[in-house]
Amino acid sequence: MPEQPISTLSLRHVLPPAGADTWVEVRPFVDGRDLVEEFYPDGLGLFRQEWDGPATEWPLTATRDSALVIVGQPDCYPGCCGALFVDIRRAGDRVIWSSWENTSDTRAALPDDFRFDAAQYDAELARAAADLTWEEPMDTVARLLEKTLVDSGWFERWGCVLERVESSREEPCDVEVQFTEERGLGEHPSLFSHQLPVTETEPAEDQARRFAAAILAEDPRRTAQRWAD
Repeated sequence: MPEQPISTLSLRHVLPPAGADTWVEVRPFVDGRDLVEEFYPDGLGLFRQEWDGPATEWPLTATRDSALVIVGQPDCYPGCCGALFVDIRRAGDRVIWSSWENTSDTRAALPDDFRFDAAQYDAELARAAADLTWEEPMDTVARLLEKTLVDSGWFERWGCVLERVESSREEPCDVEVQFTEERGLGEHPSLFSHQLPVTETEPAEDQARRFAAAILAEDPRRTAQRWAD
């Protein structure tokens, strides 16, 4: 029996509609086909923030151990509304996608199994993770600000934990810095946030430096909004 043809994976960033406060997607295309659009048309692809960590934690990373991975997901929660899953595993110099499942509609058509050249596959994952060309000002500000805050260790000094720094495309666009204050054993941590308005007129690098300087100037809890415990 001849070996199954080798497919090509490409990952493309898809920005939400203007003004929509949803995640930037990373969509998998196989041999030019948008699998989410074709087999999960009402869903979203992979969320971009899932690609910010080390390569071992990227959503589509292939290892010798099979892993059931989400390829298409709803705008709520996969455990609630279902998702499009595929089993991903590495076999020698190949990466294999097989055993597809659509838990939102078990009657829906499913993609074929695919085999990829492992070198091309790994290179495409690395390229997409490093790609910043899709960023808009609020995204660049959020990325630069998060790096500065993490590297500073400032929140730890005040007994706090930086939870996330994320951009919003809702008008007016902004960046939210969310952190918690550790409390006693068994107590729920207090939640704080900074809402930082982003403009298109000031360079993103300057905005990130300005926001960081303001947060790092004093106890971050003093200027943040505190949410109800």
